Amino acid sequence: MRSSFASLGRPETRYAPSPHGSIGYQVFGSGDRDIVFITGAITNLDAIWDEPTAVRFLDRLAEMGRVIQFDMLGSGVSDPIPHRSMWLPLEANVDTVMAVLDAVGVERAVVYGDTEGGFSAMMLAATSPERTESLVLVNAFPKVTRAEDYPIGIPDDVFERLAEGYAEQHGTSGAMLELTAPSVVDDQRFRNWFTRYQRLSVPLGLARSTFDWYREIDVRAALPLVQAPTLIVARRDARFHRASHSEYLAKHIPHAKLRIVEGADTLPFHAGDFGPTLDAVEDFLIGRQVSVRTERVLATVLFTDIVGSTVQASRLGDQRWLDLLADHDRIVRSQVERYRGRLIKTTGDGAIATFDGPGRAIACAIAINEMLSRLGLPIRAGIHTGEVQLRDGDAHGMSMHIAARVMGQAENGGIVVSSTVKDLVVGSGFTFEPCGVVELKGVPGSWALYEVTSTE
Repeated sequence: MRSSFASLGRPETRYAPSPHGSIGYQVFGSGDRDIVFITGAITNLDAIWDEPTAVRFLDRLAEMGRVIQFDMLGSGVSDPIPHRSMWLPLEANVDTVMAVLDAVGVERAVVYGDTEGGFSAMMLAATSPERTESLVLVNAFPKVTRAEDYPIGIPDDVFERLAEGYAEQHGTSGAMLELTAPSVVDDQRFRNWFTRYQRLSVPLGLARSTFDWYREIDVRAALPLVQAPTLIVARRDARFHRASHSEYLAKHIPHAKLRIVEGADTLPFHAGDFGPTLDAVEDFLIGRQVSVRTERVLATVLFTDIVGSTVQASRLGDQRWLDLLADHDRIVRSQVERYRGRLIKTTGDGAIATFDGPGRAIACAIAINEMLSRLGLPIRAGIHTGEVQLRDGDAHGMSMHIAARVMGQAENGGIVVSSTVKDLVVGSGFTFEPCGVVELKGVPGSWALYEVTSTE
């Protein structure tokens, strides 16, 4: 019989550096399989080991492989987010996971996203398939609130009441358990631990903004790009993390397996009878299929174009214009590298680049525009996030055409993005002005576009 690693004592907490702050993480268990366990904002690596049910859960998970868990920035033992009332954008949370994996020396892992941790898990799987061995989503959702094309979400008025109630009761009453873990709501010992856990996870001042952050996230565009074998597990009678969200995920993630288990407990992850959930996870990991690797990834595409290039070339003369184009190419290359993008090509009077995060694409476009404007070369830029096929150093697919058409809607010095980009940079500090709903030549449907107006 295997010995329990977690029962031998608390694992050592270490810190991984990242551009956004230091991330507290722990590693425990053993085996050939690495499992990165991603939860939501309510997490504290020290306090989790005070609750026996959590220890039993983590013990069981550690029997399946080496477990890597961490506190997201702004939570628990990880660094706070300075000068912010909101959380980091989803893109930065994916960076957090990658920083922890790099610190541990893990190239590929099982990515386990529990409840709100599923947002980062899905984005990581879609943008970095080479790091994702398989994907496990437990009581997750791609979007929390209702929309015209997502009727299973929570209505805005209901969500607002939940957010207000949570902010008022955070760390005091444990009333949240009535919604997310009804089987333990009358267990006073558990409630006492949970309210302390809340206080040690997130300060009261950030409690409300946690819900505000969840309200804005929408990762539906990433779902078709998940290539890894995927298991989706949901509690049949869950009230907040409802099974209908998991059913949506199963329909939109290619070849995903869906397991509905009995019960209503979803948060914290170890509440109630977690045995059936971990049984499903273990069965999946033992019998998982080999991932089908392709060059399809979720990427953010940036197109830029020098405004009035023909007129400028005629006015300046050939040699001066060629010198300026050389400066243009140098600046573009340096900024794309700075923001961790891939320069696909320069086009004579513009450039095409891809990024694994939309926030970096926007920041890069802003930097390029500012630097080139000083040389008298203002640009316009278009940005879209979607499926891209990478082959022989080039990028292909409809997303490339969409980004080019979006750029065509930008004016002198303007940076225009699709609604997909806007939805994915919640909490980034970027602000936008609507450009209207337009038809893009050669692209089906109507598109809501937004101009980047400022950044913090």
